[in-house]
Amino acid sequence: MNRQFKRYLQLSLIILDILVLNIAFAFARFFFEIPGNFFQNYLALFLFLNSFWLLLSFISGTYHEKIIINFETFTKRTVQVYTLWIIAIFFYLFFSHEYQVSRFFILAIITFFGVGLFGNRFLYVGIRQYYKSKDYLVNRVIILGYNDTALKLASYFEEEAINTHLLGFVEDEKNVKELTHYPILAGPNQLIQVAKDMDVQEIFSTITPEQNDYIYTLMSDAERECIRFKVVPNLAYFFSKPVIVDYIRDLPILSLRSEPLEDVGNRLKKRILDVTVSFLVCIFILSWLIPILGLLIIIESRGPIFFSQKRTGKNGQEFNCLKFRSMKPNKDSDTKQATKGDMRVTRIGRFIRKTSLDEFPQFLNVLKGEMSLVGPRPHMVKHTTDYSKIVDQYMIRHFLKPGITGWAQINGFRGEITDPKQIKMRVTNDLWYLENWNIWLDLRIMFLTVYNVFKGEKNAY
Repeated sequence: MNRQFKRYLQLSLIILDILVLNIAFAFARFFFEIPGNFFQNYLALFLFLNSFWLLLSFISGTYHEKIIINFETFTKRTVQVYTLWIIAIFFYLFFSHEYQVSRFFILAIITFFGVGLFGNRFLYVGIRQYYKSKDYLVNRVIILGYNDTALKLASYFEEEAINTHLLGFVEDEKNVKELTHYPILAGPNQLIQVAKDMDVQEIFSTITPEQNDYIYTLMSDAERECIRFKVVPNLAYFFSKPVIVDYIRDLPILSLRSEPLEDVGNRLKKRILDVTVSFLVCIFILSWLIPILGLLIIIESRGPIFFSQKRTGKNGQEFNCLKFRSMKPNKDSDTKQATKGDMRVTRIGRFIRKTSLDEFPQFLNVLKGEMSLVGPRPHMVKHTTDYSKIVDQYMIRHFLKPGITGWAQINGFRGEITDPKQIKMRVTNDLWYLENWNIWLDLRIMFLTVYNVFKGEKNAY
């Protein structure tokens, strides 16, 4: 509901923030005398400020509709991105050697933009209040029925609806056994009259025609009074968990979860990103990293440069996952995970495991189409058998290609599994990624993976 409205709101907030940023740039130019050719020296900075604000905002999901619905969450996320943006500016100035750029000019932009963002957030509050205060913009609704579905729907209106005003429930009072946040307005027989008296635009019925034939009559009566009538079926009669409803023409198709990567277009976008990044890594990094690390690995421990292991991939198919060899050759490599202080790990192995350099040959697996840049981490075949007995939904993660990194990994669930809760949390994160994939999420995960490598991770050993 109101999806287009939310998109307009998202776009408006993005435009307002970029507008404020460029006004801050113009103010700084006005207040500070800049020697030399201004446009030549500051054009790159101007482009960096704008592009990196957008990049960080999209990676962090600042303008996501679930974020902007809640003012406190939106403001908190804005402060986080603003802080990262400032840090990025200092990195840019350091690595680009922009010595001709005035530091006072930079400080002025940061200050003016911060004040502008603060003003924009209060403007956002004003916009929300405006929509809530204007009757012709507010959608007045009532819910027919008082049950678990009705209560859940009411909570969704509270959390997510920007311009929806829930007036109350319509139900026989004898069926109401508890206190409610909203009034019981009348019984079902008075529904249409109450809706007319309260100037209601929409009625949401949590009672289906299959439960009560009278709903058909109410549908017709509501439409004759120009009131929209919508039915909210309780699929718990058929499923014990939430389901996704899709259509093939007029046939409803129910599935247990949303899978964006079922769409061929989305798979194509993800594959283009995989091939592009992997190709660049192979040309510009692996071309010199393999000879250097290969020599160091062989000097310390006789054996192959690469370690190839059978792991479970998409649809449960096995493939040979490549890594730089970080251990001495041993008979337990296909059954036993690396542990903290593992005696099998070589000195160079500890370094490449700590810095995740051992995973770089997997870019070759990505080019071959066996893996993706981002996805559930592949496990040993033995562990797939073991973990599938512990977690009921474990095999669902194999609907996707395994990844070099993933949503679970950037949330701290990587490395050795010592407790069944760890694998359950890892699967939970993998399934969230499967159901919420988009190209920006992949870019965000890749960015945070690089950040975590430089920061250091306690589970990398």
